[in-house]
Amino acid sequence: MQVLDGHGRSVDQALILGDARFVGLRNYRTLLGDPGFWEVVRRTFVFMAVNVVAIMVLSTLVALMTERLGRAARTVVLSSLVLVWAVPVVAATTVFQWLFHSEFGIVNETLTGLGFESYEGYPWFAHGGAAFGIVVALIVWQSVPFAAITLYSALVTVPTELYESARMDGAGAARVFRSVTFPLIRPVFMLVLSLEVIWTFKAFVQIWVMTRGGPGEATTILPVYAVQTALAGQRYDLGSAASMLTVLLMSGVLVLYFRQLFRQEGEQP
Repeated sequence: MQVLDGHGRSVDQALILGDARFVGLRNYRTLLGDPGFWEVVRRTFVFMAVNVVAIMVLSTLVALMTERLGRAARTVVLSSLVLVWAVPVVAATTVFQWLFHSEFGIVNETLTGLGFESYEGYPWFAHGGAAFGIVVALIVWQSVPFAAITLYSALVTVPTELYESARMDGAGAARVFRSVTFPLIRPVFMLVLSLEVIWTFKAFVQIWVMTRGGPGEATTILPVYAVQTALAGQRYDLGSAASMLTVLLMSGVLVLYFRQLFRQEGEQP
């Protein structure tokens, strides 16, 4: 279906001819007045929060574990993280697609072999919750290596004398991490956190290759919504507006985050 402008021409024709009519902020008003757009915004923030929390928790645990390993084991772990991190996004997404394939996927085969007969031929990507979880698992799997290696690099800068003093005072592992480790690696931790917020917020390739935003709109977040609107609906004007709103929303999140961070830094003695 062709979308026509006020002169009866298609939008793409008007763009090619170079005489498109300026509409001001009308596209933004159209999006902001659409309840479907706000549902996508809500899903985007939920998607971002789930991913960032999982990434930061797992990467911190991996970094702490790596620090306590011997030299040989530490080398193996760090090398494995680098290899996982180096896998191209499309290749990793394709692997996950085959892992959860309804007929040939190893996940269904394994679950069926363990006695879960209901998973024989289970269509993971036909269920919104399952597809959402698979996309989250993929992005977490791709993001943890960078975050873990960066946090490990920060951990090795903490003086061992501080750990020894804390243990001599009777502090347990949790207290040592809370009172000694985290305050010293906090700047790096916050930097990694902000980068993961950005990368998760703009996740597109994994979702587009794996689900195209489906089933339904279960995995449609703002970048996917912008492409769907521009390409599938041939509304390049609304797609561009959605992209700009995505940038503004992400910038707003980071501004609030850094404002709170600087405020906390200023309150410290």
